[in-house]
Amino acid sequence: MAEMKIVFTKDAAFPAGPYSQAIATSSTIFCSGQIPCTPEGTILTRPDSTISQMTELCIKNLTAVLEAAGSSISKVVKVNVFLTSMDDFVEMNGTYEKFFTHKPARSCVAVYQLPKGVPVEIECIALA
Repeated sequence: MAEMKIVFTKDAAFPAGPYSQAIATSSTIFCSGQIPCTPEGTILTRPDSTISQMTELCIKNLTAVLEAAGSSISKVVKVNVFLTSMDDFVEMNGTYEKFFTHKPARSCVAVYQLPKGVPVEIECIALA
């Protein structure tokens, strides 16, 4: 049976519930969804922040979690993006593509709502 390790870093947003920032196995890192929240707990919201800024913070949080697990954003193989409005799709993509230049597999879905009232959440799976 493969070993599982809980991943936690203070360099990403603290989990908003009873879950880990990620679970690492010998071959794969499963990252929980990251919302636009700073490691200090400040949640970016409209109208003070754009979808671009919020998307970037989600990805920076994922990057910190992946690095804490011994991986990196360049090893991401699958991404799931959750938006509360597809009106934000184009702006989110404009920021997303700056970080995921290797074009991992991805799904993007519109959902009714997300935790803490944020408009975007991003999760991923990466190679160890």
